[in-house]
Amino acid sequence: MPKSVKIVEVGPRDGLQNEKGVVATNHKVELINKLSESGLKAIEVTSFVSPKWVPQMADNAEVCKSILRMPGTVYSALTPNIQGYKAAITANVNEVAIFGAASESFSKKNINCSVEESLNRFSEVMLAAKRDNMRVRGYVSCVIACPYEGKVPPQKVADVAR
Repeated sequence: MPKSVKIVEVGPRDGLQNEKGVVATNHKVELINKLSESGLKAIEVTSFVSPKWVPQMADNAEVCKSILRMPGTVYSALTPNIQGYKAAITANVNEVAIFGAASESFSKKNINCSVEESLNRFSEVMLAAKRDNMRVRGYVSCVIACPYEGKVPPQKVADVAR
């Protein structure tokens, strides 16, 4: 068993981007500040995606600028492509996050491209992050099941993880 487990709080990004309405920037900042004060060491605060597709995250730079940063806490943002990466760097995040899906349907509905296309986009982000000495956290969605396809074969998960 591992000696420790890393918990990354993604509520300010994943939770709020799924709200039907847009949560006010000051409420997002207040939520993130309270999460920081609780002692969390890793918080995904926003995503740098097109406001056309995710209007709930249109205030991403303002959120990053306005939060109170606690020493020892990593503040990250989802950056699915190089444009998002560049914006996240400008907003002074500590870490960028990329995610791929092990399901073609989920990938197409969620980030508007195939799994292979998403991995190509991520390679561009990874090259820029390496150049900039930026931390990157990657994760895989739909590792057990997909809401569109059902059960996901473990080999597809392994392929995306690799």
